[in-house]
Amino acid sequence: MATSTFEWFPGIQVHRSNDLMEWALVARPLDEKRLLDIVGVPDSCGVWAPCLSFSSGLFYLAYTVVKRFDGHFKDTHNYVTTSPRITGPWSDPVHINSSGFDPSIFHDTDGRSWWLNMIWDHRPDRTPFHGIVLQELDRSDLQLKGEPTLISRGSDIGLVEGPHLYRLGDYYYLIVAEGGTGYGHAISVARSRSIDGPYVFDPQGPVMTSRAHTQWPLQRSGHGSLVHLGDDDYAMSFLCSRRTNALQHSPMGRESGLANVVITDDQWIRQPNGETRPPLCFPNANEQTAAPARARAFRDAFDTQTLSNNYQWLRDSESSSWCSLTARPGFLRITGRESPGSVFKQSLIATRMTDWNCAVETCLEFTPRHFQSLAGLMIYYNSTKFHYVHVTHDPAAGRVLSVVSCLADEHLLNDYPLGAECISLITETTFLRCEIKASYAEVFYKETNEAQWIKLPIRLDMTCLTDQAGRVSGEQFTGTFVGLAAHDLSGQAATADFAYFAYTEEQ
Repeated sequence: MATSTFEWFPGIQVHRSNDLMEWALVARPLDEKRLLDIVGVPDSCGVWAPCLSFSSGLFYLAYTVVKRFDGHFKDTHNYVTTSPRITGPWSDPVHINSSGFDPSIFHDTDGRSWWLNMIWDHRPDRTPFHGIVLQELDRSDLQLKGEPTLISRGSDIGLVEGPHLYRLGDYYYLIVAEGGTGYGHAISVARSRSIDGPYVFDPQGPVMTSRAHTQWPLQRSGHGSLVHLGDDDYAMSFLCSRRTNALQHSPMGRESGLANVVITDDQWIRQPNGETRPPLCFPNANEQTAAPARARAFRDAFDTQTLSNNYQWLRDSESSSWCSLTARPGFLRITGRESPGSVFKQSLIATRMTDWNCAVETCLEFTPRHFQSLAGLMIYYNSTKFHYVHVTHDPAAGRVLSVVSCLADEHLLNDYPLGAECISLITETTFLRCEIKASYAEVFYKETNEAQWIKLPIRLDMTCLTDQAGRVSGEQFTGTFVGLAAHDLSGQAATADFAYFAYTEEQ
């Protein structure tokens, strides 16, 4: 299963499972600058909607690199890279087209391969989701052949995207996302006896959606993709988001779900028992609440020479120039660069927040010489939405602890929860801890390992670090990350040494 990474590097994460229940991260294919250069891309741009396929001994990975998202125009460049093994090495990407996003490759039984993507229409008084096009892809040189054929404009739901094509029995099945990636999102199925159509949509409507069930725990389901389990049984992966108990907000952003689907007697792809809501359990079950997943917890003592795949960083492929596990063995050294929220050279090593309630903790040694140097813990959604608990320098007090936030402000104006006050620090070592409780976070610190945690008299607003905060709902995708950061706005490249990082899911 290949998933989007947007502005985070390395690009694309591939998880593998032998039973569809336990999943392990096994590859991050776009892990070099020759494979992916996204420095400067806006928030929620970068790598969209990868499609992973396998044919004749070769893995094919199709994906979009989005360079512009706002406004009527979009810059959406589609590529393919290949490898004989899922772990690589991956070939230099080949540019296919830029006419829209969400590319996929269909390998037919006659040995031919076909390229699909949605078409973006910037013209006034038109739906920007123009439709789905099909064009033959020459495997020998990964070039398109002939002219594209418009095979579907979608159903009455509209906003068609995310095409995947399958040949099952007598039919070609086109699975698409519709309704936009907000709360109207849906997965629809159309079929045709000919690859180029006409495609007729299931008269019973979407195979999966929560659009009429706003209180359902899983929302925004779309972008369905199939795997054959045997006989007429299939599993469908899908995009979704988990709403909090009290709010529609989704701090974890877009996530991946899995559902059972079957081929019905009348040859449609549907969920069992006529259900259309995304299931809360896999295999599908009708329970109102899902069985609890295994809690995620890890503690990294930074005692290796390579960074764990728990982490990602923003945009920059050359992390070795500012992040080191060997400069001081037993520590992660991060060199401060551009400002918090920079879309170019920001030094942040982070992991995805995977539940509403969690705690993150670190210990850092950092002696800043001026107020423009900062290092500490970040809770980060994007350049307009973050909380930064950091050590810095105050001309009067010396080494101090402070907090700066950006509360979904598109002008990047800062908020200072502690006001003008900073907390004076005595030692050169500082322990930091953030406890996140779905809608807010609490901050703790101490200066020795044996000391008791001291709670700061503030609560950080976590509803600002969700898909819905700030710009239009449905236009932000990444989810919240938590991690370690250093910034030096003077350009003097001050360094911070982190002794460990711990992440724990909590009740």
